[in-house]
Amino acid sequence: MSPQKIKEIFETAGFPLAEDDYRRFALYVELLKKWNKVHNLTAVRDEEGIVKRHFLDSLRIKLCFDKLGVDWKGKDVADVGSGAGFPGVPLKIVLKDFNLFLIESTAKKCSFLEALKVNLSLDWEVICERAENVDRKFDVVLARALGELEDIHELLESLSRGWVFIIKGKELKENWLRELGYEALKTSIKGLPDIYVLYKRIP
Repeated sequence: MSPQKIKEIFETAGFPLAEDDYRRFALYVELLKKWNKVHNLTAVRDEEGIVKRHFLDSLRIKLCFDKLGVDWKGKDVADVGSGAGFPGVPLKIVLKDFNLFLIESTAKKCSFLEALKVNLSLDWEVICERAENVDRKFDVVLARALGELEDIHELLESLSRGWVFIIKGKELKENWLRELGYEALKTSIKGLPDIYVLYKRIP
């Protein structure tokens, strides 16, 4: 997919970027398609689907940062269960000025994330471990499609010294708010369904 086509999709969705960023996203698509042939990194195969359902969907976190006034500049941000880099890498391409840590336990996905870093000329640290074995804290912890909130929230919170953000879906369970102490922000991106992002401030 050409950088120009990606530019059209991003600008239509309300995310105008620098020209270099469109080129990075175009290269990201190509690398993902290439690695997918062997390693099956994502079930989404078509180019426009990758751009919308992975890249733009990841930027819901930026909408939350903007809405809540989260100070991300210079902070340590961890993407837990990063897979092929979502939501961490699209955020890094767009926001740039934070320290990104991609936590992923599958070796082939870690290899892809290391190769991606070199090809995109960006910097992040790949932590090729199960999140349960990571003994450090981050200012912001992100997760997307990681599992049931009831099963993962304690782990995510244990890694955070600031914020936890979880891209969840179109449905909201009352007990996530009432019992687990999360708040929900409905995020809207043109051309995509409205999705809830759950968040919690960690004392």
